[in-house]
Amino acid sequence: MRIPGIPAVGPLPPLADTWRRSFVELLGTFTLVFAGAGTIMSVGPQADAGTLEVALATGLAVAVMVSAVGHISGGHFNPAITFGFMLTRRMSLLLGLAYWVAQMAGAVLAALLLRWIFPEATRNATNLGAPAVRGIDIGPALVVEALLTFFLVWVVFAMVTDPRSTYTAIAGLAIGFVIVFDMLIGYSLTGAAMNPARAFGPELVSNTWSDFWIWYVGPLAGGAIAALLYDELYLRTKEPVVPVGPPETGVEEPGPGLAARD
Repeated sequence: MRIPGIPAVGPLPPLADTWRRSFVELLGTFTLVFAGAGTIMSVGPQADAGTLEVALATGLAVAVMVSAVGHISGGHFNPAITFGFMLTRRMSLLLGLAYWVAQMAGAVLAALLLRWIFPEATRNATNLGAPAVRGIDIGPALVVEALLTFFLVWVVFAMVTDPRSTYTAIAGLAIGFVIVFDMLIGYSLTGAAMNPARAFGPELVSNTWSDFWIWYVGPLAGGAIAALLYDELYLRTKEPVVPVGPPETGVEEPGPGLAARD
């Protein structure tokens, strides 16, 4: 039984299975950055000009990719989400590091493609869609990124790791909607990256590093708090194992939120 967010071990050898999952993470992150940063470059750099367009493009990209390939890799596409799964021991450290490399690589490839597509004037005006702090101080900007990522990771854990959830079929849609409302709140303040890879690709290719640490420390901290809090409050229970195997076999498997931690 494959559960989105908690990849099941496939029939391939471990190394080949890791590469297969990592490629999906690369592709999903590529899609996220290409859609999100590409929309920013299309509508212009003004903070109030294309908030809805950018939010919808980013949220829909994530919703579609999570729904399409979440059964393969879990559909993280975000180092902050992967970090939460590693901290709660729902994936191994090595697999998590492989995801991080794939996510960062996908973001860089998307930024390189955007650099090739758009003219220099647009690239310079938008910094390839790299997030930026606008109108608020550094401290509040850090809190905004942490809080927005907290909402995102909280919903991911609630939808795809909790054995009591009956809504895993629409997890991709819910996760995409969280990104939309997060961006409606935070795009004009911090760019609402909520994702170190989303920031890293455009920052690296455009060589834009102003206050860069905000989009790494904030999302990782917010994601870690959400993952650890949800895990402690709702997943560390003594509930009996839920039988999900075929009745005739008598085999019991752990529910999705209490899956064996590799």
